[in-house]
Amino acid sequence: EYKFINRGIYGNRTIDVYSRIKKDIINLKPDYLSLLVGINDMLHEYTRQDGLDAKKYETIYSMMIEEIKEALPEIKIILLEPFVLKAPRCEWGCGTEDFWDKLQYEIIERCEIVNKIAKKYELPFVPLRETFNELGAKNGSLAWTFDGIHPTPAGHKIIGEKLEREFLKIIK
Repeated sequence: EYKFINRGIYGNRTIDVYSRIKKDIINLKPDYLSLLVGINDMLHEYTRQDGLDAKKYETIYSMMIEEIKEALPEIKIILLEPFVLKAPRCEWGCGTEDFWDKLQYEIIERCEIVNKIAKKYELPFVPLRETFNELGAKNGSLAWTFDGIHPTPAGHKIIGEKLEREFLKIIK
């Protein structure tokens, strides 16, 4: 009874999603929206020198929520916590191993920001970082992500199950 539309684009940063909110969110007028953004903001800084620092991430993320809620006051938004695992470079060039120490510090800061935004706007928050850290420690990062960032089918299943729990709470 629900139609799901994935507007995620490989390699996009929060600012890229923000630039598409009219076309990919507001114009579609969804009843529900889930957001998982932030890792590319960090990784792009180390690989392309065009990432977003934590302050800009928080500002743009907040602006995005405000604009969506203003345009679609009835929309139900679920925020998902970003996560990162340590992984070597994959065939398309991504990987987190080379920047692991920096990412470990920054991911905690980004997770705190998403949690803060969820509280500020009274939005459901889906924690993912700790779950993926535990799963990665047990089975290795490549069981859950291709490159420390992009989920494998098993990783998507974990995210989907956690998202579904929150979704079922807000549709009642």
